[in-house]
Amino acid sequence: MKRALYVLYAVFCYLVFLVTFVYAVGFVSDYGVPTTLDGVSGAPLGRALLIDAGLLLLFALQHSVMARKGFKEWWTRIIPRPIERSTFVLFASAALALLFWQWRPIGGTLWEVGGTARTVVLAVSLVGWAIVFVSTWLTSHWDLFGLRQAWRYARGLEPSGLEFSMKGFYRFVRHPLYLGFTIAFWAAPRMTVGHLVFAVATVAYMLLAVQLEERDLVRVYGNVYRAYRKRVSMLVPLPPGDPVDLDDAKGAAT
Repeated sequence: MKRALYVLYAVFCYLVFLVTFVYAVGFVSDYGVPTTLDGVSGAPLGRALLIDAGLLLLFALQHSVMARKGFKEWWTRIIPRPIERSTFVLFASAALALLFWQWRPIGGTLWEVGGTARTVVLAVSLVGWAIVFVSTWLTSHWDLFGLRQAWRYARGLEPSGLEFSMKGFYRFVRHPLYLGFTIAFWAAPRMTVGHLVFAVATVAYMLLAVQLEERDLVRVYGNVYRAYRKRVSMLVPLPPGDPVDLDDAKGAAT
């Protein structure tokens, strides 16, 4: 019974993530959802900046602290290990939902394009979101969002890590997820002050998160990841003619 409940819980958390992800696309793109980055400004500037900064900080702290090994060791004394990742996903989705709900738009248009240019910029933004979604499948989509862990437990299998691999985008850039988010956030047909605050803050957070993530990756994969890091750019893709072969990276680590 417990195993089935863990799987159901993991599925529930995953569905919450999917809804949140779809809403995020509309929130950033200013399309199809009740609240957006570029909505009508209502709060005084100082209050809006404080609230928005607090919401962004809350998400950054949740995302970074809960992902660290030390926190996980403590957290899994409370939350069963098979659903620890699903709980992380649920908390991250809740932090984003709170941001969507309480975000205070800040007026002042820095640039705005219309007509064909607007369509092109929106298409570029959607490409960014597509890069994010596709990148989750290039490692292990089900592991990233907690379903694999709960399913393995339900089948009576021991927890297992993922083998290091460099598929698709990962052959040209180490963090295609962050690259996709950066494109999606900055390709804005209408850039307001609030949107700029969001874009700058999230890029700054991603640059910090990269350092924390790579420290963890070196701890897990050792010299293999060090060799990979030397050969592949962090956020700017390498030229297509210079991909990195996984066997070559492993050989360089020995």
